[in-house]
Amino acid sequence: MTTRTRRPGPWWGRASGVCGTVAGVDNLWLQKIAENPGHSAWYVERFRTMAREGADLAGEARLIDAMLPRGSRVLDAGCGTGRVGAHLAAAGHDVTGVDLDPHLVAAAQEDHPGPRWLQGDLTELDLPERFDAVICAGNVMTFVAPDTRVEILRRLRLHLAEGARAVIGFGAGRGYDFDEFLTDAAKAGLLPDLLLSTWDLRPYTPGSDFLVAVLKPE
Repeated sequence: MTTRTRRPGPWWGRASGVCGTVAGVDNLWLQKIAENPGHSAWYVERFRTMAREGADLAGEARLIDAMLPRGSRVLDAGCGTGRVGAHLAAAGHDVTGVDLDPHLVAAAQEDHPGPRWLQGDLTELDLPERFDAVICAGNVMTFVAPDTRVEILRRLRLHLAEGARAVIGFGAGRGYDFDEFLTDAAKAGLLPDLLLSTWDLRPYTPGSDFLVAVLKPE
């Protein structure tokens, strides 16, 4: 097990690799990389292939874009290869993306120049600006270590500008019950503003197998 090393300067990019954090011990993404060092490269190529084949990769971004005026500041938390943030940037928003995996961040920088892509741990998220919306898509909250969930949600809340909302989506059957998530969000100071079952605005019901939670600070 590696330990977190404190270094001078900004919080992002402190670790030399994705395993450079204590919180990573129970992080499912890091476990996948430990089991298969080529996992990140496979993931990058998977989405590049989908983009070449014309797959619709912007559903989450369309929802966020509909919530905001042009030129809004958006934080893409757990940005991965940048597919969501890139679409929002193309729509005229000021996008900052953060991800723990440096390979995914490098792919975002290569494939989608323009937005600010940063490597960093969401448990230590500490940016100087506040955002008009925070999006956390791609099942990110089901990959993080369970004991970091509330802290991550708290950090996302702290990065919301006045009147801003956080939008978090993930699927059922991934070890994070929807009711447990909403309880954690409340602990972090985030309350439901709107609950959906898809990114294309279908209503959430108790039997839904996906949750898109639009959250506001309490």
